[in-house]
Amino acid sequence: MLKAVILIGGPLKGTRFRPLSLDIPKPLFPVAGLPLIQHHIEACIAVTNLKEILIIGFYPVTQLQQFINDMQSQYKVIIKYLQEFTALGTAGGLYHFRDQIRSGSPDAFFVLNGDVCADFPLTELYEFHRERSLTSLMTVMSTEATRQQSLNFGCMVVDKTTQEVTHYVEKPSSYVSTSINCGIYVFSLKIFNFMGETFNIKQEEYYKNDNGNVNKDAGYLQLEQDILTPLAGTGKILALQTTNWWSQLKTANSAIYANRHYLGLYKQKHPERLATGKKAEQCTIIADVHIDPSATIDSTAVIGPNVSIGPDVVIEAGVRIKESIILDSAFIGERSLILHSIIGRNSRVGKWARVEGTPSDPDPNKPFAKMENPKLFNNDGRLNPSITILGCSVSVPSETILLNSIVLPNKELSRSIKNEIIL
Repeated sequence: MLKAVILIGGPLKGTRFRPLSLDIPKPLFPVAGLPLIQHHIEACIAVTNLKEILIIGFYPVTQLQQFINDMQSQYKVIIKYLQEFTALGTAGGLYHFRDQIRSGSPDAFFVLNGDVCADFPLTELYEFHRERSLTSLMTVMSTEATRQQSLNFGCMVVDKTTQEVTHYVEKPSSYVSTSINCGIYVFSLKIFNFMGETFNIKQEEYYKNDNGNVNKDAGYLQLEQDILTPLAGTGKILALQTTNWWSQLKTANSAIYANRHYLGLYKQKHPERLATGKKAEQCTIIADVHIDPSATIDSTAVIGPNVSIGPDVVIEAGVRIKESIILDSAFIGERSLILHSIIGRNSRVGKWARVEGTPSDPDPNKPFAKMENPKLFNNDGRLNPSITILGCSVSVPSETILLNSIVLPNKELSRSIKNEIIL
């Protein structure tokens, strides 16, 4: 029997994902028509003998309960949300809820970071770990980055013969390795023994410092710094490198990138989710496109490639949409153009308007062709070229242009804007 744990953090995190996270928890943001962590859940249930999925974070239960109920009903698997009383860190939450994870004595358990997007090779990861579980406590999924990109991730030095992780540094200040941590793991239950030792040391340090000279609570443990780094070089950590697509969802830019790749995966695994057949007859489709059945689209509209359209969206005549996400109940007026943008819930774009972003995708010819989560501002203080984002309930007048801009929720624009953040 196997279990899986999805770590989703809480509302104090995900600030780089604003304004999209202001009206919906980031783990539930729809990518390719599904809430982000539903992609995780689908990957987990595809693993043979996986019986339970635990979601750990410190979002209020009320924000996730309906989603949990829907997922249990749809996938017929036990799914539970375990709410942290405060932010405990990526390992602190695992250790705090160790009894729930160990219940039923699973052979192993997966851990997936909630902001990861991937073609998850979980079965391959488990089989690799099982063959070596007598000597290792955990196996980390890794991928290849360029030297420069690697500085933004956890870097591992891996013995090519034994696949053991001999050295690990989280976001190093100088080059360590091009093998990076994907935030996807499989653990043996014995890992809790080491976590317990680390927890006790942290407790002693915390109280020795009179509770006031440390930044975090005594129960705060980071999987990367507190577990991976000290275990590296002991023969207890293995790494399995994957060539599957992988990225993180840190910024809104990366949502567009993840949307594109999940739509591409649908062609192989869920072709019924793409706009083909009767759905495609609504308008002109340039693959790949996902359209919710409840959306209303004029037959003269041209949609795609790489577009997701949510429930109850209305798209009028002559609209052109490309490389974008249109969220629930948005309205796009006739002859408007939407490029490299995210249109928030209940937002309205008037007739003959142009909403456009400038993509900043990596060079696909280089290793690690994945989104890098660029900074919001350049060094000179100007807004970086980026996608355009409309928060929820934003109104864009007819015949206006929005270029590389971010508009916070509940704003009614009166003019064209370029490279601005409208607060």
